[in-house]
Amino acid sequence: MTYQRWTLRTENTSYTVRLSPDGPWAELDAWGPLGVEDGPSALDWSRRTHFITPADAAPAEYLPYGLRPFTGSELVASRPDGEDRGVWWQFAGAEEDEGTLRLAFHDEQLGLRTVLHYETVPGTDVILRWTEFTATRELRLERLDSAAVNIPVTGVARLTYLTGQWSQEFQRTQLDLPRGTFTIGSLQGAPGHAYAPWLAVQDSEAQSAYGIALAWPGNWHITAEAEPGGALRVRAGRVPHEGAVLLAPGETLATPQLACAFSPEGLDGLSRVWHRYERHLTGERLHRPRKVLYNSWEATGFDVDAAGQLELAKTAADIGAELFVVDDGWFTGRADDTGGLGDWWPDPAAFPLGFDQFIADVRTLGLDFGLWIEPEAVSPGSRLYAEHPEWVYRIEGRPGRLVRNQLLLDLGRTDVQDFVIETLDRLLGTYDISYLKWDMNRPPTERGRPGAGRVDLDAEHVAGYLRVLDHLRSAHPDVTVEGCAGGGGRIEHATIARTDVVWPSDNTAPLDRLSTQYGFLHAHAPHVMSSWVTDAPGVFDPRPRSLAFRFVNAMCGVLGIGADLRAWTPEQRAEAAWWIGRYKEAREVIHHGEARLLGSPEEPSCGVQYDAGDRTVVAALSPGRLAGAPLVPGRMDRLRLRGLDATARYRDAATGTSYSGAHLLHYGLPFAWSADHDADLVVLIRE
Repeated sequence: MTYQRWTLRTENTSYTVRLSPDGPWAELDAWGPLGVEDGPSALDWSRRTHFITPADAAPAEYLPYGLRPFTGSELVASRPDGEDRGVWWQFAGAEEDEGTLRLAFHDEQLGLRTVLHYETVPGTDVILRWTEFTATRELRLERLDSAAVNIPVTGVARLTYLTGQWSQEFQRTQLDLPRGTFTIGSLQGAPGHAYAPWLAVQDSEAQSAYGIALAWPGNWHITAEAEPGGALRVRAGRVPHEGAVLLAPGETLATPQLACAFSPEGLDGLSRVWHRYERHLTGERLHRPRKVLYNSWEATGFDVDAAGQLELAKTAADIGAELFVVDDGWFTGRADDTGGLGDWWPDPAAFPLGFDQFIADVRTLGLDFGLWIEPEAVSPGSRLYAEHPEWVYRIEGRPGRLVRNQLLLDLGRTDVQDFVIETLDRLLGTYDISYLKWDMNRPPTERGRPGAGRVDLDAEHVAGYLRVLDHLRSAHPDVTVEGCAGGGGRIEHATIARTDVVWPSDNTAPLDRLSTQYGFLHAHAPHVMSSWVTDAPGVFDPRPRSLAFRFVNAMCGVLGIGADLRAWTPEQRAEAAWWIGRYKEAREVIHHGEARLLGSPEEPSCGVQYDAGDRTVVAALSPGRLAGAPLVPGRMDRLRLRGLDATARYRDAATGTSYSGAHLLHYGLPFAWSADHDADLVVLIRE
């Protein structure tokens, strides 16, 4: 039988789509390593359907309700009055170019043109998918997913996803889905702390792993269904706040991009696919060193004044920090979290010689200067709210709800966007600021805009947020931008593409943070992971860990310090300076190299291995109980390395010990853990 068939190829994978002979839809023919497209499709089905339609049984790439009425559809459309609900489209043609594919479908009666978009990402094994709708008459879209992804499993599908809550984000969680439906998502106007918009799927009978990630900093969902006949189908997309989106005649709407990835090397290999993709998203900014920062928040809280900040800056510079960031509390009316937001002017009482002089004093110490800001928030007692109460989300006649003693600006409004842009331009244009930490500490409630009619509030807020970030990137290209939302509440590819680093969690305690970072690195790259050394006690695992453990743990991404350095002893400061020096020597490998996760936080030893050129850096940690040695007999713990050349030799740069690659792969690096030695950073040089 002859099919219309198209194949997209990445560095190491292929993705083949065909037009179904049974109906007007596209379906997946093959997805996996290069060459998998040669031969009969592993997703082929019997062509016999009982009680359901062929479209319900097919591994379709994207189908509307109408063609696929029973087992779940990606698009639900109707006339605004609810009449003619459903889409029965016909294939209207394909456009294929190098690395791109567009498949068009028309429903002339309903008045809708749908185009499925595919695009490979150079230098990666990622394929982007999204969908575009154009209406010829007014339509109502109740569901508008980005894509459906068919996973070619032959056994039981194992799902890996990232769960949590505030202060416990990115916890790696797994379940097997032999049958039924699994859904994660957020309706908080941001990805949220409970789930990340990321999912990995493995076949119980194979090592390979498939992954998807949605680039959308608003409401979203990912739904996996183990369907009749043994297929696993994953749908993902944005969720309109109003329940549906109205499309006017002639209007075109594009869904968020869904990144689709494959690795034959399981979850660890899949993580490296995502890391390479995020290095691609970072572009030229990847080659700008992420500087060691000191942030004063955990030392001073809201008690910010020039003298105290300069004392901290001097100490931070002495131990080797390269950047000093003043967090919350620097602006007028900000004695605590009840006031000041929206009035973004330096507090003259805190900086009596002027904010510009304060920044100059910081820079005299050899430090860059950074500032925290929460552009979407406003305090009820602020001047901004008094002048523009209409700028916050509200429902006429209904009381507003405070979260963290603040309200949220309607960033979907152009005038609010302009205010935020003018504020950022004023601060960055007036003062010598090279680092900006953008925070968001509350979700939208009472989400309305009186007098605006029916609007797509979630999408408009996202568009406003991205417009401001795009302006920052173009107008202030040398400013490093950190993304934060009460910790890791807004981390996805649209944000990562426009920032330099993101903040995974407000929890900086060593063992708690280790668990968060372990999950984070499954989905995101080390060079975007901001991590601090602090004195914070554990919230979920209060066992103390050494200063070395805290530094090595934080070195797994972008190193920062947030402790009150004034309380540290001279010995602690000297040790900190030594670790910072070691980090600077290894930073390029950590941020540019291929990362491999070694072990897990539940094991006696774990860590991360980074490989670049002739250097391998291993951040090794002992999160478990000690073995009792040397008081009782016991062998050293070992971390088996991966990806090395078994025939080569590798020399420990610190001790001079030489290992064969085979030894490191088979036996591993030895570590004699003790209460005084629970972490190490090993640099291996290939001889």
